[in-house]
Amino acid sequence: MWEYSDKVKDHFKNPRNVGSIENADAIGEAGALSCGDKLKLYLKIENNIIKDAKFQTFGCGSAVAASSILTEMIIGKSLDEASKITNKQIADALDGLPPEKMHCSVMGREALEDALKNYLKDDYKDYLENNEGQKDSPIICNCFSVSEKDIIDAIKNNGAKTFEDISKITSAGLACQRCKENIENILKKYVIKDKKEKLNPVQKIIKINNVVEEIIAPELKKDFGDIELINVEGNNVTVKLKGHCSTCANAKLTLKNFVETKLKELVDDEINVIEQKDE
Repeated sequence: MWEYSDKVKDHFKNPRNVGSIENADAIGEAGALSCGDKLKLYLKIENNIIKDAKFQTFGCGSAVAASSILTEMIIGKSLDEASKITNKQIADALDGLPPEKMHCSVMGREALEDALKNYLKDDYKDYLENNEGQKDSPIICNCFSVSEKDIIDAIKNNGAKTFEDISKITSAGLACQRCKENIENILKKYVIKDKKEKLNPVQKIIKINNVVEEIIAPELKKDFGDIELINVEGNNVTVKLKGHCSTCANAKLTLKNFVETKLKELVDDEINVIEQKDE
């Protein structure tokens, strides 16, 4: 069960500025109903100042809370000030969000960016060029419309270091995972990796066993699965999936995207995980 701050609970139970604005000067949208969360943001703008903001959200409590606090944050601000609001600032204004819900703050920022783009229209590119740190960014995850800039922001502003971190914060890669390779390339470029301690063979086996037992196995047990370390030979790590994991259709994804990724992150970048199956 996720822990929510009092501010998140307050903005969920008593959301501010719900609704639409008739003849709004700008409307921005983010998310998709098919993915569970969608936000529509309405802005009233006078002399480049946001005079009013309202929203309509379909989604979880965190999505409602993030949308609600966002409207309070932008009312009275200039377009330039509003454009610099990050998803981390939205989450911080709520006294934090669980990592699994950070994508709700990303959705808020994306809706704001979409509204500004629709308001400025043909002048949008000139506006971006004239405002430091703002620029168009290619979409990396088409399923959730997550851009390269969103991923870089997750790394720089939220401390994301792994593919799993990016997925929790932005939702990128939670569906088809075709974007995984591109996300990992961005991570390689922007994440400053901690230098791993050089281990002798015995130390490596002990560390691999500790990671499997203390980090990987507890996560698998949450879904009634388990894992057993069978053998370590150089960088080849043989494991056996147990419980529900042994019959899961996504077993290969679990091995590569979770088990191997976690061992590479915490032990050695060259580790290769091999599954031992029952004969």
